[in-house]
Amino acid sequence: MKSISKALLVFAAAAFATAASAQQYPNKPVRLINPWTPAGPAELLTRIVGAKLAESLGQPFIVENKPGANGTIGATFVAKSAPDGYNILFSHVGPMAISPAVVEKMPYDTLTDFAPITQVASGALVLLVRNDIPANNLKELVAYGKANQGKMSCGSVGPASTSHLACELFRSLGGVQTIHVPYKGSAPVITDMLGGQISIAFLNIAGVKPQLDAKQLRPVAVTTLKRSAVLPDLPAMNDTMPGFEVNSWYGMMAPAGTPKAIVELLARETAKALRAPDVAERLKSFGLDPVGNTPEEHAAQLRADLDRWGKVARAAKIKID
Repeated sequence: MKSISKALLVFAAAAFATAASAQQYPNKPVRLINPWTPAGPAELLTRIVGAKLAESLGQPFIVENKPGANGTIGATFVAKSAPDGYNILFSHVGPMAISPAVVEKMPYDTLTDFAPITQVASGALVLLVRNDIPANNLKELVAYGKANQGKMSCGSVGPASTSHLACELFRSLGGVQTIHVPYKGSAPVITDMLGGQISIAFLNIAGVKPQLDAKQLRPVAVTTLKRSAVLPDLPAMNDTMPGFEVNSWYGMMAPAGTPKAIVELLARETAKALRAPDVAERLKSFGLDPVGNTPEEHAAQLRADLDRWGKVARAAKIKID
C-alpha cells in the first residue's frame, strides 16, 4: 500500500508540475522550426506569425531553418524534441501527409509523434489550361480530355509534389488519361505551357499571377474544397468533381505529449494573429488564405490527407526511396 501511495504522490506531483509550467508558458524564447530553405515563402510566413505571437505572449519566437529531405529533417527534429512547447514545427502538407504516402521508411509517424496545433493557412493550387484548348470550365475540360484520351499532358513541379498528386487525382476522379510531365519547379512548366508543349498544370496561385493577369493562361478552378479569397471568381474543383481536394496548407505542430494547455494557447493566439488585417493581406500576396482552426480540426485534416494521398500514391504507384 505504501508503494502505491508513493507512486500516486509522484504522479500527482508530476501532473502539478506540468500544469504549473503550462500556466507560466512561455517564460523563455520559443523556436519556430522552418523545415524549408531560407528566404522562401515558408520562412516569410513563419516570421510573420512568429512576430505576432511574440507581441501577444511576451517572449521572442525565433525562426530557425532546418531544411532538407523535403521537409522531413526539420520535422524529425521537432518530433524528437522535449514536449514542453519550446520547439514548434511550422509544418506543411508535404512532410506531414505526402511524404508518409510515398516514402518507404519515414523517421516519424505524423499521427503519433506530433500534437497538431492549428492549420495556419490554406494553399489552393489553380488548374491552368493552355489558351488554345477549347475548355472554359472543368466539365468542358473533362469532356475534351475524354475525347483525346492519352493525349493531354499535365505538368508538375516534380515527382510526388502537390502538383503531381493533383494530376493523378484529376486522372482518377475525372476518368481522363493524362501524361505526367515532371519539371524542376514551376517556371519551366509555365514556359512549356506558353510554348504549347504542356496541356494543363496545377500550380501555386502566387507563382502564376503575372500570366493570369496577362491572360496568357486560362484558370479553370482552384483545388481547395471551397473557393479561394485570392481568386474568388473561380469555382472549386470539388463543385464539379466531388472529393477533389489538394490543399498545400501550412500549419503548426508540437511534439507529442506537449501539455494541452500550451497547445490550446498557441492555437488561440495564432488564430488571433491571422485575423489581423495586415497578416491576412500578406498571406493573400503569397496566394494563401488564413485559417487558424482548432487542434481537433487540424488533426482531422491530417487524417483525411494521409488517407487521401495514401490511396492516390498506391493507385499511381508513386514511391520514393
